[in-house]
Amino acid sequence: MQRRHLMLSPLALPGLFSSACAVIDAPPVPSPTAGTQRAVALDVPGLAEPVRCWLYEPVGYSAGGRPWPLVVFLHGSGERGRELERVAVHGPPKHARAGRHYPFLLCSPQLDDNRRWQPAELHALLGVLRQRWHIDPQRVLGTGLSLGGAGVWDWATSYPDDLAAIAPVCGFADAQGACLARPVPVRAYHGDADTVVPVAAQQRAIDTLRACGGQAELIVYPGVGHDSWNPAYDDPALVPWLMAQRAPSPRSRP
Repeated sequence: MQRRHLMLSPLALPGLFSSACAVIDAPPVPSPTAGTQRAVALDVPGLAEPVRCWLYEPVGYSAGGRPWPLVVFLHGSGERGRELERVAVHGPPKHARAGRHYPFLLCSPQLDDNRRWQPAELHALLGVLRQRWHIDPQRVLGTGLSLGGAGVWDWATSYPDDLAAIAPVCGFADAQGACLARPVPVRAYHGDADTVVPVAAQQRAIDTLRACGGQAELIVYPGVGHDSWNPAYDDPALVPWLMAQRAPSPRSRP
């Protein structure tokens, strides 16, 4: 599909514990769920009910091994409710279910009906994920579509130290507050035929962020409507871009 851009280990041996032999620690045991996606419910401080999520662990993941990047995916308004199956109809959780392997942990939470993504709740959820999984605090990424695209924008402006980068798809943001996300690189996507969330709703935030010194790119798909998440999450450059992002120093913890 045509598009245009607007921006426009090695194993370390322990020391010898005797003169007779070297002792080598056993390698970490891989998680039995590595390479698969499963439903989890997480108790999050400040919330009355557990947060329902799809949780994907990459092949090779081990809680006792190296820390892994984390991507948090936020769904759109149509996937809200109590049926977690809805969350897996679009984007990364859909592809993970179909067998696509990702080089990161993936958490895809669900909102109840008539709710919007709240930055403080996402910040608290991240704290729980850090406690339960072995996550690199310098490589936490956010992405989402439509209402979820707005959610990652709001998260980045409210808690920029949480995120190494965001990739909002057909999202929208308050352009006046976009500069608060200046430390967070942005790779955004939109269809120029979107009548639900016009591309201008995201273009203004991108322009503002770039004007105040942020790193921001908007990829626009000609002739594509609101479902720009289909080409966006099939973009072969998206995952490498996400994996190349790293916060410049260890980020704050809850």
